[in-house]
Amino acid sequence: MAKAKSVQRTALVVHVEPKARSARSLRDAQARLEEAVGLTVAIHLDVVWAAIAPLARPVPATLLGTGKVEEIAAQARLLEPEIVMVNAALTPVQQRNLEKAWGIKVLDRTALILEIFGERAQTREGTLQVELAHLNYQRSRLVRSWTHLERQRGGFGFLGGPGESQIESDRRQISERIVRIKKELEQVKRTRGLGRQARKKVRYPVVALVGYTNAGKSTLFNRLTDSHVLAQDLLFATLDPTMRGLKLPGGTRVILSDTVGFIADLPTELVAAFRATLEEVLEADVIAHVRDVAHDESAAQKADVLAILAELGVPEDRPILEVLNKTDLLEQGPRQGLEEQSGRGVAYAVSALTGSGIPALLAGLETAVTRGNIAATLKLDAGDGEALAFAHRHAQVLERRDRAGKVTLSLRIAPQDRSRFQNKFLKKILFQEGVAAEP
Repeated sequence: MAKAKSVQRTALVVHVEPKARSARSLRDAQARLEEAVGLTVAIHLDVVWAAIAPLARPVPATLLGTGKVEEIAAQARLLEPEIVMVNAALTPVQQRNLEKAWGIKVLDRTALILEIFGERAQTREGTLQVELAHLNYQRSRLVRSWTHLERQRGGFGFLGGPGESQIESDRRQISERIVRIKKELEQVKRTRGLGRQARKKVRYPVVALVGYTNAGKSTLFNRLTDSHVLAQDLLFATLDPTMRGLKLPGGTRVILSDTVGFIADLPTELVAAFRATLEEVLEADVIAHVRDVAHDESAAQKADVLAILAELGVPEDRPILEVLNKTDLLEQGPRQGLEEQSGRGVAYAVSALTGSGIPALLAGLETAVTRGNIAATLKLDAGDGEALAFAHRHAQVLERRDRAGKVTLSLRIAPQDRSRFQNKFLKKILFQEGVAAEP
């Protein structure tokens, strides 16, 4: 007997565009609608109708005006979708009223992003973070489906699933679960803190890749570290952070961190839940901001990322390099213009897919992580292999000169490593006071 073909679930997408925002936003309404469609597709829904709903004044009961509610109700009756995705933040009352008016399940932007994150979380930490965000979101709403407490799939039950059930005393259970998750995440935070302390003992600088979702961070991470992190043309393809060692052209060793992608109007629940993970960004010595330079909304995406970095508390003096990715998708003229300017300031035009511009980016990263290093000269016996290995391991060796059984090394040393070199080598090392080593 032939197997029945799986039926693609369908959805309507409505982007709510407040007129007040349109006047000051870098983004246009059509781009926001397209992004909302992309988010909906990311949870395996087939978008059969999408529209922009201009909003002069929010209606407390339904957010949208009566005419627009009726228009969407007509489309729902005609197309019979499974979900209506409203690209806005809905109150619990607005969500319930719209579901009654349309006779169908409604997701707002926050619920949709939570659903995506629920499907993508791979590690125990990622799962806990998403569940915490989900519980905080649901705490203010009527509990409808609780499959995440006993689910057999990813996601958190917004789209249904096996064995949907109501749970009595839901608020108490939510609060108790939140307390337990926070305790577990505190342990994760302590473990991460120990990991950072261990790295500081070895003292490899950390470079964090950040950027808008689907900007190509994971593809770039794989290119730089020869790794195989999941990299797809998909929103939020990477959720759990990954770290790898990387040796730069001049010999400097760094730790490269791939992080979760940002997005406009990132739900506050997710910012709070993922703070433990995003602390890696706060602790990074250098931030590489990866941008999809071929995207029509590249400038707006940049503004969104910088706003989130500011919200996280990244210090203003933290070095941020712009990595203008996906140049292979540009026409010859614009691509050549970017490549000619690349490296002159803090922007580097690259294609993570083809490898174009990667050498200049690596050199730029090395300049950034060694910007405050101290120039020094170290004289050793040629046979002192342990001391030579120490110098190569903990400093950047610019030049080696051998003469009469002696070795003279020209070094660049990180300021925090000065004392360990001074204590280890005493009179054998000479620091050039007030001189920062040239890259």
